[in-house]
Amino acid sequence: MPDWWRGLGLPGLIDLHVHFLPERMQRRVWHHFRHGGPLVGDGWKIEYEWPVEERLTRLRELGVRTFPALAYAHKPGMAADLNAWTLDFARRTPECLPSATFYPEPGVVGYVRRALTDGARIFKVHLQVGGFDPRSEELDEVWGLLVEAGVPVVTHASSVPVPCGHVGAEPIGRVLRRHPGLRLVIAHLGMPEYDPFFELAARYERVALDTTMAFTDFAERGMPFPARLRPALLDLGLAGKVVLGSDFPTIPYSYAHQLDALARLGLGDAWLRAVCWDNGADMI
Repeated sequence: MPDWWRGLGLPGLIDLHVHFLPERMQRRVWHHFRHGGPLVGDGWKIEYEWPVEERLTRLRELGVRTFPALAYAHKPGMAADLNAWTLDFARRTPECLPSATFYPEPGVVGYVRRALTDGARIFKVHLQVGGFDPRSEELDEVWGLLVEAGVPVVTHASSVPVPCGHVGAEPIGRVLRRHPGLRLVIAHLGMPEYDPFFELAARYERVALDTTMAFTDFAERGMPFPARLRPALLDLGLAGKVVLGSDFPTIPYSYAHQLDALARLGLGDAWLRAVCWDNGADMI
């Protein structure tokens, strides 16, 4: 991989969709992905089910210069503690971008404001796992705070891997209509609902898409990317609106396969440079 990104003239990679979680939570997440279930489907073998330090070493070896921890809350009473953990993890890990999360609950405005004060530079919410409506009245002020702060919010808003919760382009699209300046990053290119999420990225100046799991053999088997959107993918990437994401470490293939999947699209070196470094650098 280092030879690959050096060949593009890059100093490394910026991956805006990486997960590091508190140990107990990480073990539970991996258990769900290994064994499958209502939110995961059949599950899969996890490529990087390794101790924390080994995972960090591998990212450094691969040349991932910047990444967030991206913990996310799936029920009330979790988010503030997760934010304390992810912000501390970032303080201890030079390459880690300070991240935070939130959930519709009493006190959410206060702890989001506190996370921003404490240095959070990216947020993550998971509408499928969290099962909450992004249009919730409790979150309206939160979205406004994030617009004002200008920080990206990586949002799992599509129905992959299993439809449930308030997923699809309509709920989060309503949020964008109310907060058009939101710097929203749609995880997984919005797969499998590619078309409506691409429309949101084209319509709103600060909406982007991340490449997480997209175009890989694993994704193409069940959720193939439509050829008709390839011109839009090229244009959006060159316009700063597609960023690299991987879902490391909970993926069923090597990290290098995600990059190979991007390269074999044949969209050119300028597009790869934009997606793998420039767009993420500009966003953060």
